[in-house]
Amino acid sequence: MTGAAERHASWLELFFDLVVVVAVAQLAHRLEHPTWAGVGLFVLLYYAVWSIWTTLTLYSNVHAERTRTRSMLIGMFGIAVMAAAVPDVAHDGGLHEGWFIAAYITCRISASQTLQHSGTIMTAWPAAQLGAGLLPWLASIWADAPWRYALWGVGLVLDMVFSILQSRRPESLIEGLQRQARRHDERERRRQRPGRPPRPPREVAAAVLDPAHLGERLGLFVIIVLGEAVAQVVLSSSGKEWDAQLGLAALAGFGLIVALWWLTLQYGISTVVAARERELRAYVALPTHFVMTAGITATAAGLGVVAHEPDAHLHGGIGWVLGAGLAAYFAASTVLGATAGAERRWVWLWGVPSVIAPLGVAAVSGLLPAWVVIALLLVVALWRIAYRPRRSPAAA
Repeated sequence: MTGAAERHASWLELFFDLVVVVAVAQLAHRLEHPTWAGVGLFVLLYYAVWSIWTTLTLYSNVHAERTRTRSMLIGMFGIAVMAAAVPDVAHDGGLHEGWFIAAYITCRISASQTLQHSGTIMTAWPAAQLGAGLLPWLASIWADAPWRYALWGVGLVLDMVFSILQSRRPESLIEGLQRQARRHDERERRRQRPGRPPRPPREVAAAVLDPAHLGERLGLFVIIVLGEAVAQVVLSSSGKEWDAQLGLAALAGFGLIVALWWLTLQYGISTVVAARERELRAYVALPTHFVMTAGITATAAGLGVVAHEPDAHLHGGIGWVLGAGLAAYFAASTVLGATAGAERRWVWLWGVPSVIAPLGVAAVSGLLPAWVVIALLLVVALWRIAYRPRRSPAAA
C-alpha cells in the first residue's frame, strides 16, 4: 500500500525564513566584541527570534495547506522589526528595546490566537500556544535595565520549563483545557437568549505534528545559521591581503562549517550515525535545537573575527565565544544522540570529549594565533565525524 506523499516546506515557509537570515546576521554581530553581559543578552534576543520562528513553524506544520498567509506575514514583519532593533538593544536608552518588545509580544499573541482558533492544542510544545513566558515580557515594558533583561530571562525559563513538563503529560493539559471550555460553554448558555438554538460544545483535541516536515524545517534553520558562518568568513576575508595565515584560517573555518553541516544534516539532528530509528520528542528536539543553533551562531561570529585577523591572538572574550559556542552545539547534540539511542561508547568517547575539548581550546586561545584555534576546533569536529558504530554479528 502506498503511503501519503511526503510533505516539504512550502514557498510561504521559505519566504518566511528569509527574515530569519537577517535576524541571525544581526545577532551574530553582537558577539564581535563580547562581554559576559553581552553574551547573556545575545541568548535572550536569540531566543525571542527563535521562539517566534518555532511557533509559526509548528503552526504551519499542523495546518499544512490551511496555513494562513496573513499569520505568517505578521510574524515575518515582526521578526524584521526585532532584527532592525537588535544592534541598539542596551545601547540607546531603551528606545529600540521598546520596539523589540512590542514586536515580540505582537507576534506571540497573533500566533497564539491563530492556533487557538483552529480548535486544537499544541501539546507537543505548549508555549507556542499558551504563552507561559509572555507575562514577564509584558511586565518588562515598565522595567528598566538590568531588571528588564532579568524579566526576559524569566520568560525564557518559563517557556522552556512549562513546555517540557506539560508536553510530557499531554492528557492532563487537554483535560484542563476541556474543563475550561465546558465552563465557558456553560456561561454562554446562561447568557443565551430564549428561542435561539444552543451552540455545539467546543471540543479540544491535540494537534498532530508531521515529524518529517518538522525535521526538515529544523534542518533548514541550521542551514540558515551555517550560512551566516560562511558569510562571516567570506566578508571578513574581503579587501585583505591574502597570505598564508588568512588561507589557513579560511580553510580551517570552511572545514569547520562543513563538519557541522555533515554532523547535523547528514547524520540527522542527533548528529550520530545509526541513531535515527527512535523518533525524538518535541520537548527534547526543540530545546536542544535552540542551544545547537545559538552555539553555531556564536561560532559564526568568532569565525568572522578570526578571518579578519588570522595571525593575531584572540582577546576580549572572542576565544570563549568560539569555544563555548561549539561546546554548546556538541552538548546539545550529545543529549540528542543519547536520547535517540546512541551507544554508550559514543556518549563517553565521542560525545563528552567533544564538549570538553572546545572549552580547553578557548582557555588557551589567547596564547595561540587565531587560525590555530580554528584548526584545533576543526580537529574536535572531525573527531565526532570519525565515529563509526559497532557492527552486530548478524549484520556482519
